[in-house]
Amino acid sequence: MRLLITLTIFFGSFLIHSQEKFTLNGTVSEEETGETLMGVNILVSPLQTGTVTNQYGFYSITLPRGQYEITISTLGFATQQFTIDLQENIKKNFTLSEDSQSLDEVLLEANPEKLNIRSTQMSANTLSSSTIKKIPVVLGEVDIIKSITLLPGVTSAGEGASGFNVRGGAADQNLILLDEATLYNSSHLFGFFSVFNPDAIKDLTLYKGGIPAQYGGRVSSVLDIYQKDGNNRNYHATGGIGLVASRLLLEGPIKKDTASFLIGGRSSYAHLFLPLFDLDNIAYFYDLNTKVSYNLNKNNRLFLSGYFGRDVFKISESFGNTFGNTTLNLRWNHIFSDKLFSNLSLIYSDYYFGLELKFVEFKFDSGITNFNLKYDFSNYLSENIELKYGVNSISYKFNPGNVKPTTETSAVNEFKLTDKFAWENAFYTGADIKVSKNLLVNAGLRLSTFNRLGQSELFLYENNLPLLYNEDLGIYEKAKPSDTVSFKRSETIKSFAHLEPRLSVSFLLNDDSSIKASYNRMTQYIHLISNTTSPTPFDIYAPSGKYIEPQLADQVALGYFRNFQNYSMEVETFFKKVQNRLDYINGADLIANNAVEQILLNGEARSYGLELLLKKNSGRFQGWLAYTLSKSEQRTPGRTANESGINNGDWYNTPWDKTHDLSFTGSYDLSKSWSFGANFIFQTGRPSTFPEGQYFYDGMVIPVYEARNSSRLTPFNRMDISATWRPKAGRYSDSDNSPKWKGEWVFSVYNVYNRKNAASFSFSENTDNGTNEAVRLSIFGIIPSVTYNFKF
Repeated sequence: MRLLITLTIFFGSFLIHSQEKFTLNGTVSEEETGETLMGVNILVSPLQTGTVTNQYGFYSITLPRGQYEITISTLGFATQQFTIDLQENIKKNFTLSEDSQSLDEVLLEANPEKLNIRSTQMSANTLSSSTIKKIPVVLGEVDIIKSITLLPGVTSAGEGASGFNVRGGAADQNLILLDEATLYNSSHLFGFFSVFNPDAIKDLTLYKGGIPAQYGGRVSSVLDIYQKDGNNRNYHATGGIGLVASRLLLEGPIKKDTASFLIGGRSSYAHLFLPLFDLDNIAYFYDLNTKVSYNLNKNNRLFLSGYFGRDVFKISESFGNTFGNTTLNLRWNHIFSDKLFSNLSLIYSDYYFGLELKFVEFKFDSGITNFNLKYDFSNYLSENIELKYGVNSISYKFNPGNVKPTTETSAVNEFKLTDKFAWENAFYTGADIKVSKNLLVNAGLRLSTFNRLGQSELFLYENNLPLLYNEDLGIYEKAKPSDTVSFKRSETIKSFAHLEPRLSVSFLLNDDSSIKASYNRMTQYIHLISNTTSPTPFDIYAPSGKYIEPQLADQVALGYFRNFQNYSMEVETFFKKVQNRLDYINGADLIANNAVEQILLNGEARSYGLELLLKKNSGRFQGWLAYTLSKSEQRTPGRTANESGINNGDWYNTPWDKTHDLSFTGSYDLSKSWSFGANFIFQTGRPSTFPEGQYFYDGMVIPVYEARNSSRLTPFNRMDISATWRPKAGRYSDSDNSPKWKGEWVFSVYNVYNRKNAASFSFSENTDNGTNEAVRLSIFGIIPSVTYNFKF
């Protein structure tokens, strides 16, 4: 009897826990255009569980047999509810329509941020194209890069400077992806605009910490941007005409509900007016976005996307500069089963930089090219475990420079710097695990390898020291190569391998709040060789190898997250340490240098801080307040006790260290015709190095400088405002009574109170009175602008 009771309890318990389960899966897309939607919440009642669509709009969730209420919600779209009787595996595709409720009504019944509370992902921000377009910007051009600098933990190098800095990291430590292809320069016109056409962008996610295992190659952040797929139901055109640039995007079905295309172009034309002012200078940019999507069947989808952009800058007949990116990506989405989703991508990326100096009669070009093959899988094993894994292989070619004379009389001889080659590989796996109702864990591991491949000429140095220290003068000097050696392309000069663990934990305090913690290690094998404070087009990339070690970063973060009514709040603290951060000796020569190892020293960097983000997610007024309190430092001690290192081996502020960073952005819908936007920014002044004295030598004035970056520019602050007017829509279609033409006027004022923010200080002698003076350079004052946007 005891045995029978024991067996009954055992098998009864087993049957209870192993009750039959089925899988609900499919895609979520936008009703009007057929665009797939990422980050859509799929909530299941009464189990209080759910999932989120991936970057391709796919979802999968396994549940016990039964009847469930399914709620599909995301910001900007009407919430939908369905009843599902799950008696077998079901494939269900959902479509969401843009929310058209009146302004006085609550936009969403279910809070779409709740799954963010439950998710293990932290230190990440997602912005939609519609949100970005509401933010006032300079010269009326919507700018993605400037939009993300309004988020906590993200700063810019300054007005008119390209790139951005995340949690105290350098600009080259950010991985920027456009449809999975790497962009090596994100700016137009030396930072005045970004390369991203807002009409072509679907959404973006910025990972500042807790970076998932599928990403690698940079130690600071990942900016993952996806282009629209193209409307597969109707033909549409979107564009805008501004004071300095215009854009046009066309999209529509090649075969309705099956195939679509997207093509968008953008160009500036302010240079056309320069001859009116007797100026021979030229400065303009243009870019092109393309994409073709094709649904082969319910389980297979192909994408072919590309980007091409160029900047042209000329000063009279003396100087010319051309630079830009080219990318191409062929992707295949395949659904193996209701629980297994895959994405295979073949990617080409190229960055080109060309410089022509007519007064010395030579031109210079450099760049970096890579081919990338990646295969990613998402395996929804059960309602408690989602497994992601994949492989990635990248082939690099680095062109450090090619110099050619432009005339037969040029004093410059043609020469080619040695091309460098490398091969980077990675395998990753990561799992989202629901340990209990309140505890979720994401654990991942990435194995990355990097092989510096053979090149035609490699310098060898005595004792493997390409840089020597002169103790008598207290300075570093280049070492003369003792020999050279050549390698075949198939040979490996040096190889590296690193394990990169990732761990994120979320503990749900209640339905509206949670505590999250994360740790990640990242490895960066390519380096930006530059002595500037931002990634200007003059920068050159170099691979790790015999004399350059890869950068290694360890970051920990802890945060508290809460939703209340229509608001959400995030508070995070972080600490990041970077090994093998390169520094440059004083007087480093970077132009046409065939041995950059002769000017580099290995150092370390660290950053830490506190971030606050308060958001209002719905209603007439929406926006956020962001504040960051942080510190970013680096140091480069001497290799021996006799060497001084950089800055005597002491810690010093990085050029992007900003103690306080406060920003506010908001939009208000007054009516269907009028809406308003504003943003305000305050930042601690950027670190700088000023002279603290001078002496005279042989009739010359020699300045004496203080310790590196021990002073600061004046604090930065600025306010921008905008007003958008939507006049009555144009002609109406006979078929569906919807407007054929929608237009809006955007009036904006950049730097409303005309603040003269300092971009830099220069020190010189006043020729009138002979005294020394500091002159502040300011780039932007008040700039009003108007742009007309249209869609039909």
